[in-house]
This record gives sequence, structure tokens and C-alpha cells, in this order.
Amino acid sequence: MAAVNSGGDASDLIEPMDFQEEELAKSHSSIADTKFDTVVGHIEDIIMEDGFQSLQNKFMEDNYLHFEDTEENKFIYTAVFKEYNNLIEKYIEDQLAARLPGFDMEEFSKQLQKRKNLDGEIFEILLTFTDFVTFKEMFLDFRADKEGRTVDLSSGFIVTPFAVEESTETKSTMPGSTTTQSTMQTPGTSQQPSTPQK
Repeated sequence: MAAVNSGGDASDLIEPMDFQEEELAKSHSSIADTKFDTVVGHIEDIIMEDGFQSLQNKFMEDNYLHFEDTEENKFIYTAVFKEYNNLIEKYIEDQLAARLPGFDMEEFSKQLQKRKNLDGEIFEILLTFTDFVTFKEMFLDFRADKEGRTVDLSSGFIVTPFAVEESTETKSTMPGSTTTQSTMQTPGTSQQPSTPQK
């Protein structure tokens, strides 16, 4: 709706800025973000549950021997990839539909594709549905773990507490001397006074 500038005629129309449209757009964006975040939260819950873990581990256990760490991809990889997608996607979709009435997987997939560079374990798992390379890496990691070919770096670390005890200062008792000596003790060291240089 246009307004007439005061003292002018209809040719001096001023279009009012419609802040409501901007707020509506922000509101819609916030609603979409909230819905997306809610779904992601439920997916995180689902993938942490025993039912999902058992389903995924059984599938990987049944199929990991097909995968080899080579540049060449076997034809069987495609069949396993499709079967995994159907199995896991259906499980997650069924779980989400039970938890979120009116959940639409197609709409969520569109939202997921719009959002680039999402980090976190949840998005890595979701990426295994669409990205074959990530899917294959998941199976190669599983196989390496099953065959004991993973590197356990934790055995090389030793954690020890570090504490510094209060330092004590002593005055030298030598005649004519005004130097002070400080001693500080850390765990595992003997207490030695430090002597300042003159």
C-alpha cells in the first residue's frame, strides 16, 4: 500500500518499507532451523541407541570382508552401498516418524543438502548415505579394526600430575652478604637451593 507524501500529489508516492516481511522471513528461517535442529537431535539419540548400533554393526560384520584398501572398486561395493542405505535410512526414518509426527524425510534431505560443511559424528554418518567414499572408508576402518591393524596411540602416553610446591626464601648468613636463595621443589626432584650469580 502506497502513501502520499504530505503536501504532494499522487505522483509523490512513497512505498512504505514493510518490516513485517523481513521479520516473517527471519521467523520462517528460525522455524526451519529449529525443525532441522530438532530432527538432528533425534537422529543423534537414535544412532547412540543399542538398536541402531546393533543393526549397523551386524551389517558391517556381514559385509566388511568385501572391502579392500585399493583404488579399484569392486561391483559388489555398489550393491552393499545400496543395501546399507535402504536398511539404515529406513530404520532412522521409522524411528523419526515415531518420535516426530508428520516427519518428512524428503524435506529433511533437502534441508541437509542446503547446509554445507556440517561437522560432527552425526553428519559423518548421514554422509555415508550419500557419499560412497565416506561409506567405503567406514568399512575399511571397520575391517582394519577387526583385523587388528589400527594404531593405538594411547599406549604411548603416560599422564602424570604436575604440581609446584610453594617456594621458600632463605637469607644468606654470610657476613656482608645480602643475597637470597630460593628453593622450589617439583615432584620427582630433590630440593636444591638455587644460587644467584654475582
